[in-house]
Amino acid sequence: MLKIRRTISPLLLILICLAGCNSPYTPKPRGYFRIDFPPHEYRNFDRPGYPYTFEYPVYANVIKDSSFFDTVPENPYWINVDFPRFNARIYISYKLIGPPPGHPNEPGNTFDKLTDDAFKMTYRHTVKASSIDQTLIHTPNGIGGIFFHVGGNAATAQQFFLTDTTRNFLRGALYFDTTPNEDSLAVVNNFLQVDLNHLINTFKWKNPGPPPQPPKRIASAHDGSHPPKGIASAHDGSPSPKGIASAHDGSPSPKGIASADDGSHPPK
Repeated sequence: MLKIRRTISPLLLILICLAGCNSPYTPKPRGYFRIDFPPHEYRNFDRPGYPYTFEYPVYANVIKDSSFFDTVPENPYWINVDFPRFNARIYISYKLIGPPPGHPNEPGNTFDKLTDDAFKMTYRHTVKASSIDQTLIHTPNGIGGIFFHVGGNAATAQQFFLTDTTRNFLRGALYFDTTPNEDSLAVVNNFLQVDLNHLINTFKWKNPGPPPQPPKRIASAHDGSHPPKGIASAHDGSPSPKGIASAHDGSPSPKGIASADDGSHPPK
């Protein structure tokens, strides 16, 4: 009896191996580390002398940007909103429209130039981007601007500018200090997009410029060019709901917009 059992055992092993070889292979989906997110809570940024205020998360730090690529910013109001927990940062740059203080005869920054620069710096990511959508911003505080969503593994998928068109111009861009991967960063971007929306919707100018003069003519909204003056919708020219509107169908923006990073330095 013992001899029979020793003869059967190798046969069972062979049958098991044959059955395993005929089974289809099913690859396991790629997984990522679980991230526990804190509740969305905010505090106010209102430092003396700064021309703007806004609310930012309690788990973020506002740091003065004293240098940019080893150069000194043109004014002391450039800041970074750091998220150490997520290796993320919002780069914020501020520029004054018109002649610089104390130099009334110098041309300074024009609204058209600053707007064109913002578009150029966003479209600089077309090499990695799969799409670029533009969204009209009009907040409950009367702040206007444009929000850019850059799809694909671009250096930054979320950029925006805010302006009163006559005195103040601010630009922001969210970056991650990591290799770009739109899928792996999606869950973090969805979380930070809520904070980015809150920052924009609570933003205020301390000393807004005078209302802009009405334009003498209305440019076409269907010629594919970006709006040279004012803040026009990138899709159909229709007014946007308050806050950050959707870049796709005119409805309010979703709470999450994915982002990625390709290792390049963020322009300002």
